[in-house]
Amino acid sequence: MLDDGVPGTALEIECPVIHHKLLTLDTVRKMELQAVLMAAGGGSRMMDLTYNTPKPLLPVGNKPLIWYPLNLLERAGFEEVMVITTKEVQKALSTEQRLKLDVKMKLDVVCIPEEADMGTADALRHIQQKIKTDILVVSCDLITDVALHEVVDLFRAHNATLSMLMSKVHEFTETVPGQKGKKKTGEQRDFVGVDSTGKRLLFMANEADLEDGLVIRKSIMRKHPKMHIKTGLLDAHLYCLKRSVVDFLVDNKSISSLRGELVPYLVRKQFTKALGSQRDDEHTDQNLKRKDANASLEILSSSKDEALLQLACERSCWNDHRGDMSEAYHGGQLRCYAHIMEDGTCYRVNTLAAYVEANRVAPKLFEEPPVHPSAVISERSLVGGDSIIGAFCQIADKTSIKRSTIGTSTTVKEKVKVTNSIIMNGITIEEGCNIQGSVICNNAVIGRGADLKYCLVGSGQRIEAEAERTNEVIVGSDQLMEI
Repeated sequence: MLDDGVPGTALEIECPVIHHKLLTLDTVRKMELQAVLMAAGGGSRMMDLTYNTPKPLLPVGNKPLIWYPLNLLERAGFEEVMVITTKEVQKALSTEQRLKLDVKMKLDVVCIPEEADMGTADALRHIQQKIKTDILVVSCDLITDVALHEVVDLFRAHNATLSMLMSKVHEFTETVPGQKGKKKTGEQRDFVGVDSTGKRLLFMANEADLEDGLVIRKSIMRKHPKMHIKTGLLDAHLYCLKRSVVDFLVDNKSISSLRGELVPYLVRKQFTKALGSQRDDEHTDQNLKRKDANASLEILSSSKDEALLQLACERSCWNDHRGDMSEAYHGGQLRCYAHIMEDGTCYRVNTLAAYVEANRVAPKLFEEPPVHPSAVISERSLVGGDSIIGAFCQIADKTSIKRSTIGTSTTVKEKVKVTNSIIMNGITIEEGCNIQGSVICNNAVIGRGADLKYCLVGSGQRIEAEAERTNEVIVGSDQLMEI
């Protein structure tokens, strides 16, 4: 802290930054943030899994996927969360005992219309009347052990419009069931520009949108001559957003997605010339310029503390750009930040490969016995310490289970070998089967002596006795996706 010799002056000047830096997990809930959990997505990138089981209810480590972000919020001190979901998920959560979430938070469940094709921004518009403060938005498919206050600290310390969580993209090492021989579709990269601190978001664009190459606006480079361009980052779909951004979405219904449209828009708008300038960015047409200028005013609508925070910034000797004496943030009022996780766990469970990997690592995030007390396991069976056995399971003699998850109410009969597999709920595995590297969905029956290697078996499917299947996706005819 700087001291200019005048008692109390330095403390008053630095107060807006210092106090926010001292946030802890226990105080996040006191920061007037409303938590919003997005749990209405259909899981379109892993339809073989989500055809009969909604994505928020997919078992990961024998817990519904939605449990992980709820647990993250509860550990951070939130006492209430708005859950945007479908009627199907709402009904399942309220009626099925095995889906009991075991959370103490109050869940304000809001169902989207069944016929609606809503994106994440559309969903926020749908609950606009319920939003009274700034918000923390989390996706139901996020599994992470991030210290949540790291993202909130950035948001509050800089009075930001947006702060978000990012992590390094994971290279999945497990063999994906049913995928051998199929051409792997590469993810299009995001190009993310940050300042020298690695926190301020200066630029964001997807590879698909860079037909003319990577073009950086002069207005950005003038204020931030040093920029680090990063690739290989994962947008975790965890955002702190100003309340005024939700109001902006209500008036701008053309924006449907948070990740694909709103976030890049906000990052871009940080450096757009103010209303009244003769020309905007040279790549933006006149209609967009007029619309963007009006929208900027809406996003920057003042909160009750805005004037005080602005005064603190103006009188502070701190700024976000070393080397000059310009005012804090170069006068910019719309500010975007990112906390980039360097270590720890951070997965988006939105593909089959991610689902397999999540089942491998997720159990490390909670401290519970790997074998449920109600499970009945023969003393003459072998269950590895790296496996999970769910409630009401029955494991018979001479059975070997290694690096696998066995779901609720599953029966595994004699002389069965299960290795590196995910066995969901209500499944029967007859004697003498060998299952390796596979995913078996709810209520399937695996016939006696069947040999399955790297297969995905859909819900309710029956595999005939003595069958030998390798690298297959085995689903009903009504479940097949059109290509």
